Amino acid sequence: MDFYDQIGRIERLDLLLRTRSTGTPEELAEKLGISTSQVYQIIKLMKVKKEAPIYYSRAYRSYCYRENVRFICKFQVLDDAHE
Repeated sequence: MDFYDQIGRIERLDLLLRTRSTGTPEELAEKLGISTSQVYQIIKLMKVKKEAPIYYSRAYRSYCYRENVRFICKFQVLDDAHE
């Protein structure tokens, strides 16, 4: 899987998490075009490596964020510094 594809998937997952519309792990896998085991791997990566406050809500039947967070991966223009 290409790096940019992975980032795109995480951005899509972030939107689904913020809107509480991931569905079950199987439904999420279908939405992202990946296997259910890959869904678990991405969720684990986000929770463990990036400390994303993710949990599964039975009431919403969706993964959700515990806090108001957002995944941001972008380039930012810096002031005149060429670090």
